[in-house]
Amino acid sequence: MRHVVLVTPPAVERAGKAWELIGGGETHAIIVCADYEQAVLWAEAAPPELRVHAVTGLGRTAALLKEGRVGVLAGAYSDLAALVARAALKLETVATIVLAWPESFAAELDTLLAEAPHARRVILSWNPTALGPFFERHARRPEIIGDLSLDDVGQPLGPVTAARYAIVAAGRKRVRDALDALRTVRPYIWSGGPIDAPSPAETPDAVLAAVLPTRDELRQLAAIAQPTVLVLASQLPYLRSIATLTALPLPSPADRAQDRAAALRAQIAARLRQGDVDPELAVLAPLFEEHAPAMVAAALLALSRQSPSTSELAAPAEPAGWSRLFVSVGRKDRASAKDLVGALIKEAGLQKGQIGKIDVRDTFSLVDVAPPVMDQAVQRLSGVAIRGRRVTARPDRG
Repeated sequence: MRHVVLVTPPAVERAGKAWELIGGGETHAIIVCADYEQAVLWAEAAPPELRVHAVTGLGRTAALLKEGRVGVLAGAYSDLAALVARAALKLETVATIVLAWPESFAAELDTLLAEAPHARRVILSWNPTALGPFFERHARRPEIIGDLSLDDVGQPLGPVTAARYAIVAAGRKRVRDALDALRTVRPYIWSGGPIDAPSPAETPDAVLAAVLPTRDELRQLAAIAQPTVLVLASQLPYLRSIATLTALPLPSPADRAQDRAAALRAQIAARLRQGDVDPELAVLAPLFEEHAPAMVAAALLALSRQSPSTSELAAPAEPAGWSRLFVSVGRKDRASAKDLVGALIKEAGLQKGQIGKIDVRDTFSLVDVAPPVMDQAVQRLSGVAIRGRRVTARPDRG
């Protein structure tokens, strides 16, 4: 029986050779990982002909093992040890044990591997030189496949470049969050495969690696722009061995809330620059006499977040058509649309949604009002003083 060491970065997508060594058919094998996240990734990446199950719950896994419904079992070393202690997992029946990058947990494997002394070991490692004592105990004189990261005198190679990194959860690459954090406008996003140099006319301002690169791939990415790598927590020691790292904080829910608040403030500021808020000021002016303007604005924002069914200031449905009201006051009287709206709301009792376009001319004004309130506006507005002048109101006759 020959043990094998595959030298590869700690990423499941790099472990294709391991599936060949596990074999097919009614294989009995286990894959020992650092955590349950990696176990799930192994199950997702498995060839369809293998019956691979990831340990995410001990009870269910024990039931599946009892029924003989598992060909390959992937799990964190602590979960697999718990299944052995329950007698649900019998390692004497296991033909192959895959140890997925045990650099961080090799010391925890002695008890587990002692239960399967005759099983072949397939060890994936990014730093085999650190596992010498482990090999002596559990995989003497293994065949090593792949290039060791050593210089001419046998010393470990150092980092190849400076890079940023962000730790993400399995299954959530958060590429968009990383692009937002980098504030990049011309990103080069690498998801594996060949690295094509961009044309000089499209020089990227940032490189984002959505999968874990090898040492050589990282060097090629750094030739384009400083790379940022998305990694699982268990992959960070490897990445630190090939790059000098700086953390890139990704946006949190609080950060995104601040972004939405900033966007809302910008929208309000743009509306203020447009002007033409006289009708709204007329509605709010009485409130400003009793409350600070900032508190009034905050109350309006709070109301805007309510659903239409609960908003106390929900505007009535806009009328299908308008009737035109003539008012005998104009620019020569220093009257404005704000003055007219204020008079129609406070004196005539109209609501804002019942007032439409206002055309202030030299000696008179024309106001669009909802047809059902035309008579009310004529009766209640006539005789009211606007800018010190008592006005006459009537339906416009053109």
